[in-house]
Amino acid sequence: MRVLMVQALSVEGPSAEKVYPIGIVSLAGHIQDAGHQADILDMNIAADPYGALKERLLSFRPDVVGLSLRNIDPLGNKTTSLVPPFAVTVKLISAVLPGARLIVGGTGFSLFPQRLMSELPEIHYGIVGEAEISFPSLLSSLESPPAVKGLCWREGEKVRVRPPSRDFDMKNYVPPARRLLDPSLYMGGNSYVPPIGIEAKRGCNICCAYCVYPKLQGKRLRCRPPSAVVNEIEALHKEYGIGSFHFTDPVVNIPRGHLEEICLELIRRKLKVRWSGFFRENNLDEKNIALFERAGCECFSFSPDGLCQESLDVLGKKLTESDILKAAELASGSDVISVYHFMVNVPGETEKTIQKGIGLLDRIYNLHGKKKNLGTVVLNNIRILPGTPIDSMARASGVIGPGTDLLYPVYYNPEPFDTMRYRLETKHLCRNVFMWQGLR
Repeated sequence: MRVLMVQALSVEGPSAEKVYPIGIVSLAGHIQDAGHQADILDMNIAADPYGALKERLLSFRPDVVGLSLRNIDPLGNKTTSLVPPFAVTVKLISAVLPGARLIVGGTGFSLFPQRLMSELPEIHYGIVGEAEISFPSLLSSLESPPAVKGLCWREGEKVRVRPPSRDFDMKNYVPPARRLLDPSLYMGGNSYVPPIGIEAKRGCNICCAYCVYPKLQGKRLRCRPPSAVVNEIEALHKEYGIGSFHFTDPVVNIPRGHLEEICLELIRRKLKVRWSGFFRENNLDEKNIALFERAGCECFSFSPDGLCQESLDVLGKKLTESDILKAAELASGSDVISVYHFMVNVPGETEKTIQKGIGLLDRIYNLHGKKKNLGTVVLNNIRILPGTPIDSMARASGVIGPGTDLLYPVYYNPEPFDTMRYRLETKHLCRNVFMWQGLR
């Protein structure tokens, strides 16, 4: 069977940050192993994405199209939705090759499977959650689909969804079949994180109030063997000349010891690569900070989210202000750039909590001022996603109502602090510019 794997538009335009689509590239390898012929198209790197899709459909003529919707919107306080271009993509595939079966998956799809399939009858099947086992199984019996995990199918006018897989054994993880999509196409241009991702684990047991990672990947941490992770990095470095990576794990330094073993193996093999990831603040100490730096860490990305203890508690972060400041102290003593992410106007916000947040930002800047190693502070409102505690809080307080459509960008940002982000951004930008320019 001929299968075309397509990454739907995941960014706003060709000038946006590129992300190598490890999900569809991995699945392409799995379906090749099952005896199918696979091809890949990432619409995000095409100058004319819809034209490129039409051309590939006509030249490859797949029996099945596997379409990934990774993001439903770009976040970052933006009101742009990626659902309209996704709908156009679905309809274009159906118009160009009406006889092809269309199977949709991806993290964005997994949040709204019934809604998207109900509104887009061109979709034949969907898969929510992990698809390494489910997708090849579905391909083997499209006329009478087996009872695989995460399968979405139509039963009359209704869309049925089986519980997703969140238990794929990461010891059996096969690195993406990058021979099918050259990683060098993604190099250069990114300023936020490197385009080449490395998946060292799945799952997150922190359960922050706004986050869907536990829903998508489960709460149990499933780690790849450190040597296997380094094998993948080494192959990319030697075969493609790639020297910078981003760990896609929800949190890269939990459980304690896993990242440390990866770093020791990188050092043992004398691999001169750079990497970044999102770090848990209360899992750092002088010893592992030094190890991470020695092994090539180029950016400590922190997402404490709460600017004061009240906000940390309401967001379910299981952190204290002291944890944040201790991490900032450790990171600021290194030669590695740090980036901090915070949520603003969270439930329970008051003028008092705002002032406490300003004080926390000041202390972070004071710590980083000596070495000038604070890259930026990212300030966001909370994107409300269905089924999260923030969703419940927003409904209980009247911020959103029964008819609010969360498929499209909706942020928790009620009055009277709906413009607070701009006040804090002014504060942060002033401190940041003055720090880099050596001014007081």
